[in-house]
Amino acid sequence: GEAVRFLPGLPEADLPALYAGAEVFAFPSRYEGFGLPPLEAMSCGCPVAAARAAALPEVCGDAALYFNPLSVEDIAAALHRMVSDSSLRDGLRQAGRARAAAFTWRAAGQRLRNAMRDEASRTS
Repeated sequence: GEAVRFLPGLPEADLPALYAGAEVFAFPSRYEGFGLPPLEAMSCGCPVAAARAAALPEVCGDAALYFNPLSVEDIAAALHRMVSDSSLRDGLRQAGRARAAAFTWRAAGQRLRNAMRDEASRTS
């Protein structure tokens, strides 16, 4: 209905304010190489409902409510649950901020360095 907004082509500078003011961020993608949009939403304190697909469960962990992206009924049920359960939203806000905080450039660099070191020692 009118409570759902589709906002294609927004400037990136506007996203943090939109995430912070949203009741829920729904991400029904069936394929993601990583899942940066849900992490961005989480870092702004927006509860996330995401597809149980591709890399999203690995990236979002227990900080999102999942749905089957091929089922309109499942998506609708997840969104209804999110908007009607303030304690669920509050819990996901906290869990999301913590989850997003673990994904820093420093941590990514350290994981890459460790993987390269492990590979180098394995092949030498």
